[in-house]
Amino acid sequence: METIQTIQKDDYLILQMNRPKVNAINQTMIDELRTALAEAQGDDAVRGLILSGMPHIFSAGLDVKEIFAYDEAGIRNFFQTFGLLHKELVQFTKPQICAINGHSPAGGTVLAVAADYRIMAEGEKFLIGLNEMAVNIQITQTLVYAYGFWLGTSTANEFLLDGKLMDPDEAQACGLVNQVVPQGDVLATAERQMKKYLAAHPDIFANTKRKIRKDWLAQLEEGEDQELEEIIRLWWMPSVRERMGALVASLSGGK
Repeated sequence: METIQTIQKDDYLILQMNRPKVNAINQTMIDELRTALAEAQGDDAVRGLILSGMPHIFSAGLDVKEIFAYDEAGIRNFFQTFGLLHKELVQFTKPQICAINGHSPAGGTVLAVAADYRIMAEGEKFLIGLNEMAVNIQITQTLVYAYGFWLGTSTANEFLLDGKLMDPDEAQACGLVNQVVPQGDVLATAERQMKKYLAAHPDIFANTKRKIRKDWLAQLEEGEDQELEEIIRLWWMPSVRERMGALVASLSGGK
């Protein structure tokens, strides 16, 4: 695979996003993550999954420089499959942990928020949060619900409207991450937590996870087509394109 590296442990799998320079999410990464996730779900020898990034970066979010140039069919496929990836992560029945090695804004948070447990590298320079409002990408109802599931509805609503990004300590305080540890300890801590989960009978873990997420799982099926059409309509709106173009220019150093 081009964008992810698979590390097989005795009874769990580590998927390391490995797309230079900042693990920005493009169509190839989405497709490869979906393939790896489906294989892990269907393989009885894989009892759990850890999703990680590179040192100092989990994922910087969507590769806006690349997707800004997608044509109508390309951007429709991108947002549709990205939504499916998030849904499939939420529906994953086995233990799932995110080892958040560093920055994880926007699209990086979309991936992380689906996990059962999140461990983040310490340091004020690392940021996490759904800041879609700030980058002019329409958030979905599914993500609003996911954020509220961990942060509580009131706090989630406030942070979404503000496009708030949090440092690791803030994220832990509001429930978005479970542990904050030194950079070099993130993956090892995730593996220790995975071994705790794997000590449970797999059917009991899966059933308990399903019960905990009952309302969340039901919400995933609501209004998918309408949500996609709303995202596409707003994406091509001239005023939104103008703002997105300015962001792309700033990320490209004005070139």
